[in-house]
Amino acid sequence: MKIFRFTHEWLALLVLLLVTFPAFAEEPAATYTDEPTGMTFVYIPGGTFTMGDPSGKDPLAVPEIEVTVKPFYLGKYEVTFAEYDQFAKETKRELPDDEGWGRGIRPVINVSWDDAVAYTKWLSKKSGKTFRLPSESEWEFAARGGTTTRYPWGDDFGRSNANCNGCGTPWDGKQTAAVGSFTANPYGLYDMIGNVYEWCLDTQHESYTKHPTNGSARTSGGYKDHRGRKFRANRGGSWFQPPVEMTVFRRCWDAEEDKRHELGFRVLMEP
Repeated sequence: MKIFRFTHEWLALLVLLLVTFPAFAEEPAATYTDEPTGMTFVYIPGGTFTMGDPSGKDPLAVPEIEVTVKPFYLGKYEVTFAEYDQFAKETKRELPDDEGWGRGIRPVINVSWDDAVAYTKWLSKKSGKTFRLPSESEWEFAARGGTTTRYPWGDDFGRSNANCNGCGTPWDGKQTAAVGSFTANPYGLYDMIGNVYEWCLDTQHESYTKHPTNGSARTSGGYKDHRGRKFRANRGGSWFQPPVEMTVFRRCWDAEEDKRHELGFRVLMEP
């Protein structure tokens, strides 16, 4: 009888704990849709990965370092003209030039790093959650999708896997494609490679020496040109670049105020 009572009491306690603290039994949502804007974000589980070029041939992506990133949500798609135009109209900002290619669900282009940061602040205020640009580490972790290859789909670039100059698509070297035109990476993210470069938080440091290993952005110091302009990282390549520049570890930088027709951004949401 004592054994039965002990088991029964512990079972009752377990049920009480599950009812009182249901979060213990819940997994994070695989996706999150922001109601005010309709933007969809994909849950990225976080973890430890090796960042950089394993071959050591890319002088800007060395030395390889082990980085641990915390979980986060990342935009399923690059920010589109439709999404950015809503922000621009509400804040009375100038609408970016679409080069005559069309707006809607094409990725927004001709936006500076300052524009992208302003967008994330507007979105945070509008939605009540914290949005920002990803760090380089977060971006590369998400782009790899748990793989260790040069591209999310393998080491061979193949054909029609992304929009770039020589990728075998109707847009090659001509213009952007509508977001989501190609197969998603293993995490369910579209266009992490090609279409448009994506702004990140980090300032320009042409080496991973002293790069943070906790997934945060490296924003102190960094390169400035003769005009005193600070440069920020952007990742992923674009419709304008050849396949060799499409690797998950390839790095590029532009001045914060630069606006280019192959440069856009993607938004991170903190859990």
